[in-house]
Amino acid sequence: MPSLRPDARLEVPPAPVGRVLALREALGVSDVLAQVLVRRGLADPAAAAAFLAAEEEHPPSAFAGIDGAVALILRHVRDGSRIVVHGDYDVDGVCATAALVRSLRRLGASPGWFLPSRLEDGYGLSLATVERLVREGTALLVTVDCAITAVEEVAAARAAGLDVVVTDHHRPRADGALPDAPIVHPALSGYPCADLCAAAVAWKLGLALEEAAGLHPRAPGEDDLDLAALATVADCVPLQGENRAIVRRGMRALASTAKPGLRALMRVAQVEPGAMDAHAASFRLAPRINAAGRLRRADAGLELLLTEDEERADEIARELDAANHDRRDVETRILFEAERLVAEAGDRLAYVLAGEDWHPGVIGIVASRLAERHHRPTILIALDGERGTGSGRSIAGFDLLAGLNASAEHLLRHGGHRAAAGLEVARSELEAFRAAFEAHAASVLSPENLVPVETVDAVVSGDALHLDLAEELERLAPFGMGNPSPALLLPAAQLADPVPMGEGKHVRFTVHGGGHRARAVAFGSPRLPVDPDEPADTTFTLERNHWNGATEARLILRCARKCKPDPIQILGEPPSFMAGVLEEFARKLPGRTLSLPTPPERRVLDRRGAGLAGTIGALVHSGEPVLIVCADVPKRQRGLQARLGGFALCSWHALERDPLIAQPFQHLLALDPPLCKEHEAVLNQGTGHAHLAWGDPELRFAQQIIELEYGLRAPLAALYRSLRDAGGAEGEELEGQLRGDAERPRSPALAGRLLRVLQELSLVSLDLDRLAVTVPAARRTALERSEAFRAYERRREEAHTFLERATARAA
Repeated sequence: MPSLRPDARLEVPPAPVGRVLALREALGVSDVLAQVLVRRGLADPAAAAAFLAAEEEHPPSAFAGIDGAVALILRHVRDGSRIVVHGDYDVDGVCATAALVRSLRRLGASPGWFLPSRLEDGYGLSLATVERLVREGTALLVTVDCAITAVEEVAAARAAGLDVVVTDHHRPRADGALPDAPIVHPALSGYPCADLCAAAVAWKLGLALEEAAGLHPRAPGEDDLDLAALATVADCVPLQGENRAIVRRGMRALASTAKPGLRALMRVAQVEPGAMDAHAASFRLAPRINAAGRLRRADAGLELLLTEDEERADEIARELDAANHDRRDVETRILFEAERLVAEAGDRLAYVLAGEDWHPGVIGIVASRLAERHHRPTILIALDGERGTGSGRSIAGFDLLAGLNASAEHLLRHGGHRAAAGLEVARSELEAFRAAFEAHAASVLSPENLVPVETVDAVVSGDALHLDLAEELERLAPFGMGNPSPALLLPAAQLADPVPMGEGKHVRFTVHGGGHRARAVAFGSPRLPVDPDEPADTTFTLERNHWNGATEARLILRCARKCKPDPIQILGEPPSFMAGVLEEFARKLPGRTLSLPTPPERRVLDRRGAGLAGTIGALVHSGEPVLIVCADVPKRQRGLQARLGGFALCSWHALERDPLIAQPFQHLLALDPPLCKEHEAVLNQGTGHAHLAWGDPELRFAQQIIELEYGLRAPLAALYRSLRDAGGAEGEELEGQLRGDAERPRSPALAGRLLRVLQELSLVSLDLDRLAVTVPAARRTALERSEAFRAYERRREEAHTFLERATARAA
């Protein structure tokens, strides 16, 4: 479950609307799911369909060189040799060992196994282990989840007369040296899915062994796909390609597994088989298997996966559950002590923290929590005597293994990959290592790297956040490394009605957006990260929540920040009030038709009924230029600029006067409805898309603007009386008279219309050179004598009629 990151920087990759629409229509998916796919590089319909299907599968023969490994293992099986499977103490290593042992047993062998102790043996194949295996008469050593870097150790085994097969998925040594033995490795063997975990590699090897031996394929319930899937999510390999298929099919296999140990583990973890998914496997089952290897030895976890005895399975599962409780207690203690060291160290580019009496099996978890919380590369070192064992976790933008390589002169040994690594260091070298590691961090990290990034997958409106969408987004599952749960951005939302929950550790609240409400929760925070009265750009995960027999949509808050929109570009408005007055005064009177040089080309998309903020935000973040058209620019600008930005804004009248305003814009969004058929025609001109986005409030606003701008009787009388009583006006005084009431000032266009009608009726005389108005002697006259008044009145009536008809068509 994604954690709350209130200080994250939002990044919204572009999602061109044309690609989103094409994907939506080709696959029959929602706009939101199509946005997610496009932003994740799956704009091609065939590629997107394949991703959603999650059916990629490759045969074991796709491993180059696997035949040699299979032949060697089968020869030892036929000879009855002593075979030992050497694994690792984490979930991946335990599951890989179990999968290969089960396959060898099915072939008729009686393999032994060895899982190193994290505390006594350390990671990987050691010379001491090789010597012991030789003494015990081992003929074949098969490694799983280790030994790709054990060049010397494999050479020693070969020299002592052992045959060796290396299966692994870790990075080889920096010098490129490889063990002199048959190797089954997804990246080195050219397998199409280079990111398989070790258990999946062992599972594939087992399938190859059974096929080569002529055994019938196992039934789904007896297959070890469940072990491969559990290890895939636990080991945080990218959930792309075949890994998606392994986990999706494997979760179903896990839910119906015949293995007594996995069923017992689900019972103690309180996981209903029907609710089994990647999240439950990763956060409920995997920690219990890992707990044994972290605090003691991993053999209990392996025995759990191999036993066929129901009672023994229940007993081991309870032991692992108790070990997991102990692990959490140890983790909490170390976390508190490490946080104190962070506070003492102050703000640094990287943290190297060391402590006495820290359990080496737990420091990796604590390092992960600190790296996530402080967004810094973090290494924790458990000191014991003159040495320390360390575990580190990194952040995006920093290669942790490269950092250890740069500091290697101060380390006894180290290994790992970009995101996680382990090390051993002499106590006397600790300070030198810390300085070297921090210096390397300073040389490669930029200020941008030190701010967590929330990458948005889709921009949504409040009306879209319903149960149907939550179910549809599950088509993207399984979620995890390389395929996180989608981050949905709800622009300009309001978070209200906070209520503490979970003993004050979390808070549930209501999200208001686009005229809709939804239930939400912020985990790990006792309060909302923003003021409930202020609009905020918020990101959520949308999920199905099952509670008390009911299922509903629930939002999980990921990030929330006060709206800081980009500027709004104003187009078609006069440079000053008086310039607008004179422009309208001299403009050609509105006619009944508008001559358009080109036929309509824009594709019209009806988005009415969706939230405006989400609709506008989705267009702005498409990466394409957006022009919003409204009935009144100043009024709309005041309402929008505190919440939304990054687009241009013009009025319908400006667009009618100059249709070329819209030419540079891929998207025209009608915030308010067109006021006449001429406006409607202009909307369709050009290339790209026209979006209809108004609702009832915008329709009423447009009707009010029509009445304010073209209902001239009352304002004509008011302006005439004001000018008459003042004996005329010029300069700034005239501008003040034309503006009118300070609280509800007239627009420049309205002032220009009023002045034109009064001039035509000879009620005032305008001197354009002096910008002065004089008022002749009063005389009664009919407004209809003015051609301008008749044209404006006709425009007012036509606009109201047009809007009424448009409303009827929409209904």
